[in-house]
Amino acid sequence: MPRERAFGRPGSGRGEGKGAYPQVRLVGLAECGTHAVVQAALGATRRAEQHLAADLVGALRAGMLCLADRGFYSFSLWDAARRTGADLLWRTKINHRLAVDERLADGSYRSKLFEIRNFKRRGAGVPVRVIEYTLTDAGRRAEERYRLLTTILDPTAAPADELAALYAQRWEFEIALDELKTHQRGPRVVLRSKQPEGVRQELYGYLCVHYAIRWLMHTVAVDHDIGPDRLSFIRTLRVARRTTVSHPGFSP
Repeated sequence: MPRERAFGRPGSGRGEGKGAYPQVRLVGLAECGTHAVVQAALGATRRAEQHLAADLVGALRAGMLCLADRGFYSFSLWDAARRTGADLLWRTKINHRLAVDERLADGSYRSKLFEIRNFKRRGAGVPVRVIEYTLTDAGRRAEERYRLLTTILDPTAAPADELAALYAQRWEFEIALDELKTHQRGPRVVLRSKQPEGVRQELYGYLCVHYAIRWLMHTVAVDHDIGPDRLSFIRTLRVARRTTVSHPGFSP
């Protein structure tokens, strides 16, 4: 099938791709405060998220603060993102080797990131500030260590404790994905098109509708001087569906 050749199938317990639907991978850039997805990249399930994320870098601008999980870090992606002028706050793996160049009063430290080729560092390195902390889950009696990288080198401009607390906002994107996949699309609903272009069209249709609903919620929030994330997406979605007066007379 064309869509299977274009996107591939994920592996399963019964063997590579057996019994699984073709799957498309989506990586997005969204606002934490509004959940509005402002840019998205689509690709085959075999294409890594880091490669798709490279297609989103062009949407970054000076004055933005971009948050990213540890799975996205690579020197090339970090370097491309910082060159846009946006500030970055990305998590990296705890075993990422980072030399301590200077300890700072807020507990963070300055270091450098290097491009690694053939197990050797290249270039003079890119300055970075590192923030490390541990979160304890009392319910599971478990601890998880965090290591954050940021382009904000001055600790007085953004203290370590403030950035550590701010990083938790990255999970707002997971909530946005849940809105799209579980509530707007519906659980266990698959994309209907058998052709790659139809799949892409349907996905962008979902994204456009989600953006429109979030725009409506933002407008209402501004009028009533409250945060957009204090409004219920599910209730707004129900209102939007009830007020739809007509439907297209053809298959999407």
